[in-house]
This record gives sequence, structure tokens and C-alpha cells, in this order.
Amino acid sequence: MNKIQILKKLRFPNVFILLLIVFISCALLICTNFFTIKILSANRAYVNGESHYSKGQKDASRHLITYLYTKDQNQWKLYLEELRVPQGDGLARITLMKAGDNAVARKALLVGRNHSEDLNDLIWMFDNFKHVSFLSKAIHEWEQGDKLIFKLFIIGQQINAKINRNILTIDDQQKFIQQISAISDKLTVNERNFSNTLGEGTRSIKDLLIITNIFFILVIVCSVCLYYSIMVKRLIVSKKEIEVKNENLILVNHELDRFVYSASHDLRSPITSLKGLIEITQLEDNIVQIKDYLCLMHQSLAKQDQFISDIIDYSKNKRKQIIMEPVSLQELFDEAISQLMHIENANKITFTKELLVDQIQSDGLRLKIIISNLISNAIKYADSSKQEMFISIKTYVADDFHKIEVTDNGIGIKDEFKDNIFEMYFGTNKNKGSGLGLYIVKEAVENIKGNITVSSQSTIGSQFIVAIPNSYAI
Repeated sequence: MNKIQILKKLRFPNVFILLLIVFISCALLICTNFFTIKILSANRAYVNGESHYSKGQKDASRHLITYLYTKDQNQWKLYLEELRVPQGDGLARITLMKAGDNAVARKALLVGRNHSEDLNDLIWMFDNFKHVSFLSKAIHEWEQGDKLIFKLFIIGQQINAKINRNILTIDDQQKFIQQISAISDKLTVNERNFSNTLGEGTRSIKDLLIITNIFFILVIVCSVCLYYSIMVKRLIVSKKEIEVKNENLILVNHELDRFVYSASHDLRSPITSLKGLIEITQLEDNIVQIKDYLCLMHQSLAKQDQFISDIIDYSKNKRKQIIMEPVSLQELFDEAISQLMHIENANKITFTKELLVDQIQSDGLRLKIIISNLISNAIKYADSSKQEMFISIKTYVADDFHKIEVTDNGIGIKDEFKDNIFEMYFGTNKNKGSGLGLYIVKEAVENIKGNITVSSQSTIGSQFIVAIPNSYAI
């Protein structure tokens, strides 16, 4: 199954699931952030309330001590006014514990100098988190502080009673100062514990909510990335297909232009030559000369036949589907040699075969094209000036490849031509061939996922080695 088919399967159901995940995650993220803000807002309100509680208690203690020594009634009134702040918070705590959110609790919180816009957050957090360990501990500290506030209230009443009766002594003043100081110290500890406990709990909730935020953000990001990845992959696959098709079209058009140009020339050249030879022969009476002309005609026709054969091989290699099947290399070599014996000097060449590998799994048509062209080239470019001409054929296995080696002692290839011998219509000698042979060989080798190498020395000979994979999947 190719990539496009996989992406098409992903297109509807899986993409819908991804979008649903993103939608749900966004909704949960919004809710999480709402509660995060609400908790932080409630925490700020409690911290603010605790500061008013602490300030009210300390101011009340200060005014009470001043009243204790000055007996100024204005200080007594200020004491009562400041003491109402922690008393209001205490009444709110008792009411919320018993009856929950009601008018009494709200009014008591306002007396405690809490801002009216903070009441909802204060009550919401109390109602929903009062049994959670951190708030439960804070409420316990709050309760202990309220008890101390009540003691401070009792001491204030005792001081006021003695002053009103004019029976307050210096010893009483010292005793009351010690009591007030002790209560203030204890209240400071309670207030600190309240703030620390509330802060610790709020930090834990905040950390948990941050982790939750990160989790949902990652889910959203991953889902969106996966969604876009699917879309991008589809676009990339489509783009690659278009690019490959465009490249193939450009290549085909380029090859077609060259092919048409060369084919028109190579097809017309032997015909023109043949027509000229026929016209000359018609005017000739000498039998020997006529035979020479007939020999030239035969060569011209053979050249055209070879060119047409190359064109057929080129077309087959381009169009035919690759078919993997058992192939006998020995049969291909024998068939190729017998069919090429008509080439000039072929009967003077000694053929040797050392076939360590015969049966292989490959494409028979392309192997036939490869072997036929390699042996044909070796025959055409044989060096007739040498006393002994040979073509050596070997097959063997090396590096997980089946190797086909064709070696000759022909005229070889000059160094300046070695880099171009596999190009279309390149030939070191156009009279020897069409220039298509080695180009077709290289394409056929690449079609079966193999490779071809050449080593050659001018006047010494050439060696072509074709490597074919042991296992090849289409």
C-alpha cells in the first residue's frame, strides 16, 4: 500500500478524531485556566483578609494598651472598632462552617474589611476546599486565632470595667500588659501559620493546575502537529509525484528530441548510401566491382539492421514491465554469441567462458539486452591487428551480487572518452555502431537495481563488470 492510499485512509475518521481531541482539550484547558485564575484570586483575597485580620488585631491591642494607661475613651472606641475586624472574620468562619453561603456570612466578611468583589471567591474556596488538608489546617489556625481574639475581648472588658470603677492599679496594668503581649505573640504565630498553610496549599494546587495546563497544551500541540503532518505529507507526496512526472516528462522530451534527430539521420544515412551504391552499380559492367558494391550495400543494410535492433531494445527496456524469473546465463551467452557471429571478425575471435553461476532470479529480457550488447561491442571493437583476439566471459558471486564479467583484448577506450561512453548516441567510432548500445545497457542494469563498471586501456582492451543483486524486490 503506497503513501497516498495510507493518507486517504487517514483523511476522514482519524482527522475527525484529532479535531475532536483538540476541541475537547481546548474546552478543558479553558475550564482549567478559569479555575486556576479563580483559585489564585481566592488565595489573594484570603491573604488580603489575613492582613486586615492581623492589622486589626495589632491595632486593637495597641489602642487597648494606650487606653490602659491613658484611660482615654477615644482609645477605647478605637480598640472596639479595630477588634470588630477579626471578630467579623470569626463570625463569617462560624457561619460558613454551619450554614454555608448566606447574608450573615457576607456581612461578617465585609465587617472584616474584605472587598465586596472578593466575597464570591472567598466563599467559593471555603465551600469547595474546606475539607482539603491545606485549607482545613488553615481554618484550624483561624479558629485558634478567633479564640485568642475572644480572650483579648474579655481582657478589654475587664480593663474597661476596672477603669470605669476607678479601681485599676499598677499591678493590674502590668498583669494586663503581659496578657495582651502573650495573646499578640500567639496570634502572630497563628496568623503566620495560616498564611504559610494557605500559601503552601495554593502552590500545590497551582503546580497541579500548571501541569494540567501543560498536559492539555501538549495534547493540543501534538494533535495539531499530527493533523498538519498528515496534511503536509499528503501535499509532499502529491508534490513529489508531480515533480517526478515533470522530471520524467522533461527527460523523455529531451531524449525524444535527441532520438528523433539521431534516428532520422541514422535511418536515412544507410538508405542514402544504398541508393547511391545502386545507382553506381547500374552503371558498372565490371563483375568484380559490382561485387564490391554489393558488399558495401550489405554493410549498409547490416548497419541499419543493427540500428533498428538497438531501437527495439531501447523501446523494450523503456516500456516492458520488469518480470522476475529464473534465467540461465549460459543460455543467454550461447544465444548472443550465435546471433552475433555475422559481425566482421567474429569468427576469428576466441570465446572463453568460466560460469561459476548459471541460474539466477532476474529479468530475462533486460539480461538478454545487457549480454547481447556487451558481447556485440567486444566483437565490433576487436583489434584485428593482433595475432590472437579473445573475449573472456565470467560469472561469479561477490559481495552479495551476481557478477557478469566480459573482458576483451580489443582496441580499448581512450581516457578522454571513458566518462561519456554510457551517454545516448555517444560513440568513439560511428561506423562501428549507433551509439545507443552502452546507453541501453546502463539503463537496463539500473532497471534491475544493479550497477556496471568499466576499466579499459587504449590498444590493450576493455573489461565490463555488471553486478546484479542476489535478491531484488519490485
